[in-house]
Amino acid sequence: MTLGARGIVENESGEVLLVRHTYTRGLYLPGGGVERGETVMQALIRELAEEAGVRPHSDPEMVGIYSNHRVFRNDHVVLFRIPAGGWRECETDCAGEISEALWVNPLFPPGDATPGTKRRLAEVFAGGPNDGHW
Repeated sequence: MTLGARGIVENESGEVLLVRHTYTRGLYLPGGGVERGETVMQALIRELAEEAGVRPHSDPEMVGIYSNHRVFRNDHVVLFRIPAGGWRECETDCAGEISEALWVNPLFPPGDATPGTKRRLAEVFAGGPNDGHW
C-alpha cells in the first residue's frame, strides 16, 4: 500500500493554491507521498514546504481519506485543509519539480485541474459528493 498527503491551502481572498509539476500534466493540490519513517502530518508539512513554500503554524484539519486506486493500485490519499491565517510562507526546495504555483477560485478551478482535484474542491467548497475515491 502507498499513502499520500495533500493540502487545501486557502488565502485571505478565499482562493486555494494549486501546483503544476514539470513531469506530468494538470494542476494539483500540493502534496505527495509519505516516506518511510514519516507520519502523514510530517509528510504534509514537508511536501507543502517543498512544492509550495507554505508551512502550517496550526494543526491542519483532516478532510478525509480517499482511495486512489484508479491512478495507482492500493494507493490512498489523506486530505487536509489549511485555512487562511493557518500558514506562513517559507523557503521552498522543489528541485525543479514544480513549474507553477497559482491561487485559484475553488468553485471555478482551471480546466486543466486534475479530476481528483476538482472533485475535492467541489466537495469542500460546494457540498459536492464524496464517494471515497480520489
